[in-house]
Amino acid sequence: MSGGTNTNTPGTPATSGTPGAYAPMPGAAPLPRMIAAQAALETRMLLRNGEQLLLTVVIPALLLALFGTVDIVDTGEGEAVDFLAPGVIALAVMSTAFTGQAIATGFERRYGVLKRLAASPLPRWALMTAKTLSVLVTEVLQIVLLTAIAFALGWSPRGNPVWVVLLVVLGTAAFSGLGLLMAGTLKAEATLAAANLVFLLLLVGGGVVVPLDKFPEAAQSVLALLPISALSDGLRDVLRDGAGMPWGDLGILAAWAVLGLGAAARFFRWE
Repeated sequence: MSGGTNTNTPGTPATSGTPGAYAPMPGAAPLPRMIAAQAALETRMLLRNGEQLLLTVVIPALLLALFGTVDIVDTGEGEAVDFLAPGVIALAVMSTAFTGQAIATGFERRYGVLKRLAASPLPRWALMTAKTLSVLVTEVLQIVLLTAIAFALGWSPRGNPVWVVLLVVLGTAAFSGLGLLMAGTLKAEATLAAANLVFLLLLVGGGVVVPLDKFPEAAQSVLALLPISALSDGLRDVLRDGAGMPWGDLGILAAWAVLGLGAAARFFRWE
């Protein structure tokens, strides 16, 4: 029939000359907005997880408060907090970028979360970017808390904060690569056990609360090559001794970052 009857099919704009008559228009959000939204979600999930919160916030804070006030380990000359604060900051970076991320990503992979996210408009590299941003946001919160505790214990840091930021960023990249490699190749239960075991071993043997010179000389050369040792020693050189950029420690972290992220990109399985 002709006349004034509208014969347009449902969903078709009544006036062809007015594009966008219906809102919102279908389609994916801009990429930066998707990354920001996913990063915010990842951060909220991380901070709501009791086990990860224990690893990332509670344990480092308790270690700093305990070893900073009780003379348990001989940390050498000077105040104990001057030795402990940089090491505990390094431990916090490892607990978030490696242990927490490995466990969370491993179970997301097991339950098919990553598979479903990979089918969304969010590209896989953008998902990894969002996870990295979530890690960095959490680390900022950790460092603020640990710094406040250390100041209360009489800590007087020195050195250039730019070197501290560079060390933390490289350490985050190194630990993130290793965490994603573990989560993407092992079963979730194996990742949970292995990540916690590595956390405990590196807590003891990574120069965090026990100086490396307390270990046998043969072990010291091996332990010094670990990323946690390089990060804690580098931060200690800058924050305690006021030294310039520790290029040796920076080189070790860069090597671990390249190897870890490269292996994760090569061997990570999404399901």
